Amino acid sequence: MISDTHRQNAAPGRREPSRRRKAAILATAVAGLALAIGGYFLLQPPPAPTVATTEVRIGDIEQTVVATGKIRPKELVSVGAQVSGQVRRIDVSLGQQVRAGQQIAEIDPRPQELALRDAQAAVETLRAQRAARAAVQEQAALAFERQRLMLAKGVTARVDYEAARASLTSLKSELRSFDAQIVQAQAQVDTARINLGYTRIVAPMDGVVVAVVTKQGQTVNALQDTPTIVMLARLDVMTIRAEISEADVEKIKPGQTVWFTTLGAPDQRRQARLDWIEPAPESIVADTDSTASAASASTPKAVYYNALFDVPNADGRLRPSMTAQVSVLLAQVHDALIIPVAALQRGDGPDRGKVRVLDAHGRPVERRIRTGASDDSNIVVLSGLRLGEKVVIAQAAPDTDGDSGANVGG
Repeated sequence: MISDTHRQNAAPGRREPSRRRKAAILATAVAGLALAIGGYFLLQPPPAPTVATTEVRIGDIEQTVVATGKIRPKELVSVGAQVSGQVRRIDVSLGQQVRAGQQIAEIDPRPQELALRDAQAAVETLRAQRAARAAVQEQAALAFERQRLMLAKGVTARVDYEAARASLTSLKSELRSFDAQIVQAQAQVDTARINLGYTRIVAPMDGVVVAVVTKQGQTVNALQDTPTIVMLARLDVMTIRAEISEADVEKIKPGQTVWFTTLGAPDQRRQARLDWIEPAPESIVADTDSTASAASASTPKAVYYNALFDVPNADGRLRPSMTAQVSVLLAQVHDALIIPVAALQRGDGPDRGKVRVLDAHGRPVERRIRTGASDDSNIVVLSGLRLGEKVVIAQAAPDTDGDSGANVGG
């Protein structure tokens, strides 16, 4: 009994150290786990920054020079009056198609008819006067012949012979003068006849009446300037005059492909070939007239050169003075690796650049690339990137309202 009781009293003493050891082991384990978790987070790299990216993709590039132009008729003629007078009638209307030689208007011909008759009468007067002097010359020739024969026989004085010869010579000169006056008067007749013809105004070419400037009954004065009756244009072929800035004019040349759209049909692209680049800007006349002092004091202005090309207009949809948005093709690339221009940082040369590319951990790293042709939005990548790689285009702000549609990496 004593032994059993002793063992029972000794058991709690042995269990107490065992509990302390278990508590120490547990505390050590918890501390080790805490250290491991803390070390894990401390050793982790910082999170990748939030950036907006886009993938390197396959696409087409059209590198162009963009300009604004005006559409004008291939041929535009101001049909005017070459004689003064009252416009008796206008024989065409706005928009009418006319043929070359067709009468457009008529100026009152009566003043010109009177001028023609007056000139013809002047010619007849001169011819009559010449005929009268020719008869006198014939008499003088006979008198001179008699004096010559009599002088040979010694029955007349030399002074009478010389007087007869002088009279004949004078009459011959008068006849030559009358001949010249008749030619001059005949020229006046021809001029009056031409002026009479000018009272009938005809179309110089086939075309469309695009403006009627003078009204019926209006009096025109052709002495000061040439008054315009109507404006006639050929609308089957139109000429586009595109204003090319001085920064781009060296990039273009005749023969390059061009296309344009109009404000009324922005989705319809019409194609042509560049025909001509004017050698000087239209402002050269004003620049020549201005003085050096005024030029130095004036604010510098942009300089533009006109580039011209023709386009057919069989449907008549192109109209004079329309605005054209013109693109001149410099380079064209198909099925090339492209990235947005916004992702490129310029490098050491014109075809060198730098981009930031996401690595395997989603972090942007800088990479040098070689580039080619570009347009307003994208640029060709010749080397340095692979299809599908993600390039950074912008640092993205934190998105608190949900997905906004941007491709955000990190």
